[in-house]
Amino acid sequence: MSGERTSTEGLRLPRPSRTQVKAVLLGAAGVVGLGVVWEGYKALAPETGVSIGSTLVLPRTSDLAMPHLWEMWSRALEPVTGAPDAPPLWQAVLGACGFTLRTAATGWVVGVVVGLLLGMLMQGLRTARDAVLPWVVLSQTVPLIALAPLVRRWGSQLHVGTLAWPDWWSVAVIASYLAFFPVSVGALRGFASPDAVHVELMRAYGAGWWQTFRRLRLPASVPYLLPALRLAAASAVVGTVVGEVSIGLRGGVGRMIVEFGATGSSDPAKQWSPIAGAVLVGLVAAAAVALLAVPLSRYRSSEVQS
Repeated sequence: MSGERTSTEGLRLPRPSRTQVKAVLLGAAGVVGLGVVWEGYKALAPETGVSIGSTLVLPRTSDLAMPHLWEMWSRALEPVTGAPDAPPLWQAVLGACGFTLRTAATGWVVGVVVGLLLGMLMQGLRTARDAVLPWVVLSQTVPLIALAPLVRRWGSQLHVGTLAWPDWWSVAVIASYLAFFPVSVGALRGFASPDAVHVELMRAYGAGWWQTFRRLRLPASVPYLLPALRLAAASAVVGTVVGEVSIGLRGGVGRMIVEFGATGSSDPAKQWSPIAGAVLVGLVAAAAVALLAVPLSRYRSSEVQS
C-alpha cells in the first residue's frame, strides 16, 4: 500500500503557484476590461468620433468603424464567402494563424541562434563588441517595409541546384532580423553578468574559456535571456505579419488583414477576425517561450526584466 501511495504521489502534478494564478486572472481581467472599454466607448462617444479642430483624436464609433463584439463573434461563425463550399471564417483564420506561426517560429529560431552567437562573440572579444554592437543597434532603425521587398528580390536570385527560394523564407528572414536584436543584447548582458571573483575562481581551477562559459556564464545568463527570448518571440510575430503584408505573401494573417480590410465597407465585422488571429499568434508564441523556461526555473530566481 505504501508503494502504491508513493507511486501515486510521484505522478501528482505540481500545483500552480499563487503568482501564476494571479497572472492568469489578471490576464483574463485585462481581456474583459478591454471589451468593456470597447463597448463603453461605442455607447458613449459620438459616431463621428472626437475631433480637436480638424484633427480626429478619438476614433469613430459607427457600426462601420467599430462593430459590436457580438457582431464580430457572430461573423466569425459564418462562412468566409458566399460560396457553397466556403469554410467558416474562424477556421480560415486559424489556418492562416498556423501558417504565420510556423514562419514566425522559423524566424525566431534563426534569430535566437544568430543572437546567441553574436553575444558570445561580443563577450569574448572586446574589439568585436566595440565593432559589432553599434551595428546591431543601428540595424533596428531600418524600416521593414523598405527591407522586405529587397530580401525577397535577393532571395529569388538564389538557386542551389533545383532548390528555389520560396517567398515564406523571405518573411522568415524578416522575422529573424527583428528577433536577433533582443537576444544578442540580452546574451551580452547575461554572459558578462558573473562577478569577477567567480571568473577568477574558474581560472584558478584551470578551466578554459569553454568550460567557464558552459558552467558559469551560460547559467548566469538565463535571467537575462528569458525576457529577451519573450521579446524576440513577439518581435518575430510582428516581423512575420509586416513581411507578409510587404511582399504580398498569401496564406498568413498579414495578407488576410489586407484582403479583408479592402472589403471592410461592405462587411465591417469580417476584418476584425484576422486581427484577433494575429493577437492569438502572439499569445501562442509567448506561451511557447514560457513553457521553454519551465526546465530553467532553477536559474531564473533573479530574472531581469528588459
